[in-house]
Amino acid sequence: MRSWPISNNDPFRLITLRHLRVIVALADLKLVARVSEALNVTQPAVSKQIAELEKIVGVPVVTRERNRLYLTPIGQRLAEHAQQALNQLDRAAFDIEAMASGLSGSVSVGVVSSVAPTLLPGALALFKRSAPQANISIQEGHFVELLPELEAGMIDVLIARIWQPQEMPGIDQMALFSEPVLVVGGRDHPLGNETEPTWSDAAAFPWILPQTNSVARQAIDALFAVNGLAPPSNTIASLSIALNLEILRVMPALGFMPKRLAQTHAARGEMVMLPLNTQGLLSEARCFWRRDKTAQNGTLSLFLKCLQQATDDLKTIPFG
Repeated sequence: MRSWPISNNDPFRLITLRHLRVIVALADLKLVARVSEALNVTQPAVSKQIAELEKIVGVPVVTRERNRLYLTPIGQRLAEHAQQALNQLDRAAFDIEAMASGLSGSVSVGVVSSVAPTLLPGALALFKRSAPQANISIQEGHFVELLPELEAGMIDVLIARIWQPQEMPGIDQMALFSEPVLVVGGRDHPLGNETEPTWSDAAAFPWILPQTNSVARQAIDALFAVNGLAPPSNTIASLSIALNLEILRVMPALGFMPKRLAQTHAARGEMVMLPLNTQGLLSEARCFWRRDKTAQNGTLSLFLKCLQQATDDLKTIPFG
């Protein structure tokens, strides 16, 4: 493929990081005052950057309506490219800082099975690329059994889906991402061809659910109660995604699965997703760590940064 180098006198070479940050912030905030506050610059400085950008591009990038600014189609496309460029610069800064640290310690992670396949591979790849000599161990479980291990220092990080989040003494936490949880069945499930199945219909089938003492199970029981139903009594308690997939294949059971993972298996023809409203069930994923540990363990601090970077990457990938 032939490449076409940008001419040295191309006006787009005049676009600076300030221009990029302004157009990205404007796409999100829409008010010059908010952009000014977010970037810690004056409002005239923001207006100047917009005017300079329009002069460089040669066409308007914003339209004004009352006190709000809206991006033109060209401005919107420019903002998308600007966001990608800023993401690449952030990734470069992250990689260089991490590689320069030369860390060789260890970190232990406790994670719920519904989060592990979506988030951890990207975070682990970043971590090992940045600190090849550092060691990391992964332990799967549910929140109730992993939290005491975090408090006792047996694991360094806990990653879980949260129901009714609350503050905990001595524990810091960070919201990672929000993702719907869906009801799924095997590809031949009797409800798979129903356009409007009800929760009463679904309650009649066997269910694969988390353990009875888990936070996830409490949230699921509450969801059935909201729909006027008792929790299922015909249940299989299992954390194993691989086992659950096989169970869905061989019997007409139902279960819950994060949307990204469900879409992947549905695209392979392995399951169906039922159009039942789960009302935000366990949609938010967070990570937790002991407040006193980050100052003592640089490897833990690096992993938290990798986790945040992997989360940012995940948010740029749309569902579907």
